Amino acid sequence: MTKELPSQAQVVVIGGGVIGVSVAYHLAKLGWNDVVLLERKRLTSGTTWHAAGLVGQLRATHNLTRLAQYTTGLFEELEKETGQATGFKQNGSISIAADQERFEELKRGASMASRFGLEVQVITPAEAKDLYPLLNVDDMVGAVFLPKDGQVNPTDVTQAMAKGARSGGVSIFEKTKVTGIHTAHGRVSGVATERGDVLAEYVVNCAGMWGREVAAMAGVNVPLHACEHFYIVSEVMAEVPPDLPVLRDPSGYFYVKEDAGKLLVGAFEPGAKPWAINGIPEDFEFESLPEDWEHFAPVLENVMHRVPLMERAGIELFFCGPESFTPDTRYSLGECPEVSNFFVAAGFNSIGIQSSGGAGKVIADWIDRGSAPMDLWDVDPRRWMPFQNNAMYLRDRVTESLGNLYAMHWPFLQPETARHVRKSAIHDRLLDHGACFGETAGWERPNWFAPVGVKPIYEYSYGRQNWFEYSAQEHKACRENVALFDQSSFAKYVFQGRDAEQILNKVCANNVSVPMGKVVYTPWLNDQGGIEADLTITRLEEEKFLIVTSCTQQTRDYYWLKSHIPTGAHAMLTDVTSGYAMLGLMGPNSRHVITRLSNSDFSNEAFPFATSQLIELGYAQVRASRITYMGELGWELYMPVEFLPSVFDDLMQAGGDYKLQLAGYHALNSLRIEKAFKHWGHDIAVEDTPLEAGLGFAVAFDKNEEFIGRDALLRQKESGLKRRMVQFLLDDPEPMMYHEEPIWRNGQIVGSTTSAMYGHTLGACVALGFIENQKGITTDWIKSGRYEIEIACKKYPARVSISPLYDPKSKRTKL
Repeated sequence: MTKELPSQAQVVVIGGGVIGVSVAYHLAKLGWNDVVLLERKRLTSGTTWHAAGLVGQLRATHNLTRLAQYTTGLFEELEKETGQATGFKQNGSISIAADQERFEELKRGASMASRFGLEVQVITPAEAKDLYPLLNVDDMVGAVFLPKDGQVNPTDVTQAMAKGARSGGVSIFEKTKVTGIHTAHGRVSGVATERGDVLAEYVVNCAGMWGREVAAMAGVNVPLHACEHFYIVSEVMAEVPPDLPVLRDPSGYFYVKEDAGKLLVGAFEPGAKPWAINGIPEDFEFESLPEDWEHFAPVLENVMHRVPLMERAGIELFFCGPESFTPDTRYSLGECPEVSNFFVAAGFNSIGIQSSGGAGKVIADWIDRGSAPMDLWDVDPRRWMPFQNNAMYLRDRVTESLGNLYAMHWPFLQPETARHVRKSAIHDRLLDHGACFGETAGWERPNWFAPVGVKPIYEYSYGRQNWFEYSAQEHKACRENVALFDQSSFAKYVFQGRDAEQILNKVCANNVSVPMGKVVYTPWLNDQGGIEADLTITRLEEEKFLIVTSCTQQTRDYYWLKSHIPTGAHAMLTDVTSGYAMLGLMGPNSRHVITRLSNSDFSNEAFPFATSQLIELGYAQVRASRITYMGELGWELYMPVEFLPSVFDDLMQAGGDYKLQLAGYHALNSLRIEKAFKHWGHDIAVEDTPLEAGLGFAVAFDKNEEFIGRDALLRQKESGLKRRMVQFLLDDPEPMMYHEEPIWRNGQIVGSTTSAMYGHTLGACVALGFIENQKGITTDWIKSGRYEIEIACKKYPARVSISPLYDPKSKRTKL
């Protein structure tokens, strides 16, 4: 007898794969028993059933690693809890390197893993052979072994969580397709199905490769696209032991796992094949796709070289099935900004099994507590721009996404597909000047400029890359002379209305009740005092403000402010990013250059730091704001986009006598890290407070309005800090830091770096990072330690500083 679909529920989960079932299971564990899970066909019938079932723990960031670690712990106990077999076994994993650069990558990952508390071993080829007797190690240089990694049967583990969810009161309905999402007043209100409507307070989109389609029903942006994903399974071979670790040869684009005496070999090849470009077939269920031996052949050759046993193995199965991939190979997890209480957990880029436990727990905890339980910016749905949901863009980009999982993760690696989406109005001019462009949030941005006779292309390495000296010249020009940056990609909003000031003072930690023309640097905080945004606000008029933030936070920060506008308030928020360009004229000679083009008075008395004026510059009217992200005297110049080419030409001509240098984002980054300026999303985020980050100066505790997070900061102020952001400079000028390198104090790990670049003024690599001491952080404790930074499993002495190592009194910005 078919169970009757209820007319309402607290939570509706869409999708019966491992992710959706995990969300339902974890809600039940928290006591949410009025939960309905809807599956269009049958549980696991989309992509879960054919997943390889690898359970790895090390991810790119600390919090994503925490989620993977939780998943492993869950799988260890799930069979005991539910009585349902899961096939889980912890046989470890080995990642191998056949060249020094790949070994460098693996060792950097091993250093990061040790900071995250993972058991990891850097091993020799001979030791790898002992652990994996089938391995050809003749051309290997080293490997990394994670003994707590493992594997699981995806269908069984999903059924185990389904059993646990049902026992907790969750109702699971198979063969129930969702046909629509209901919303009211900006919130989700339920779903429509082929069997009727279900009203709901929360809806969670766990629809896998249908996730984009389901999201569109609610007007929500969830970019993902399916690709064909290949593996083969050998016949049973006596030489295959049951405790064989999972083998990964990333340079060969493949992994191998033991499967009941057989070897399962999966591919992450470059140049993947997008699938279902015109839509997923309606009847798709437990289906495989046609074989493509020609496409798989290069990978198979690599496999036979690395595991010679495969040369004579019979192939029992050639399998091709679809998996969903995202533009940046990171999944989407969290509440969607466009519609309140509508959550997404989709686009898992072939790591859904190892992410499932943690992802399900995060969504359940978020719904239960009403806020995100941890910093999830890496996978935040608010990182997406609307254009990234474009079907052609997705089709082209995911051809690269799949292979990127095993490609070299070079520092500053740039995508090669789906480029030239968003371009500055002076893009062609910058190209003529030798710009080498990188891509951020779809923007083509000049990262460095090649001199005449040098091709503006990247040559990647973990050491000093080919652009190092050219960026050093740009850095030096800004410090000693004058440099021009195209910062048009920065996100810009206008916020205006009678209530705008009052709302901003509630949202901002700093005080925006300032005179017209004043620029205010401020964080936006959550109730726990964590930093939700880090930006500048300029008072243009009595009831009008300009907000400027990073291009990567364009969607996120817009919706954060919008969500805090009370119903009925007289306040309007407008994203004007596409309408206004911005140039940064920076350096000690910037005043001389700008004076050549404008009759305005740019002296300290007439134009103080952190103020903004409308000026005439050449033929244009420009808003000039005396503010800097580079730590030098300078102005940010804002203008309607159509005026950018002429203003740029005028500045280039006026700067000729001063040898004005065009500068890119690599120089901008090295300049700001030398000055210890923080970058939201790299250095600071929602789990970090301004007090911990050294941004207490941007918090106005004494203003009249009680801002979000104030009470939490006051409590922290009273109890004292247990972690603090500081700056490090290596003693040795040769090693290169990037991020997530462990920080050692007196022989113990106390933190990790958050971002780093070579400091061309300071003469070595410089980094920002948080250090921790549960007994309390004091200046004396920080200064009394002996510090080292671990890079690729080797420690390098470093100097620590609480204040910026470059221009600690900020005299340069006030020249």
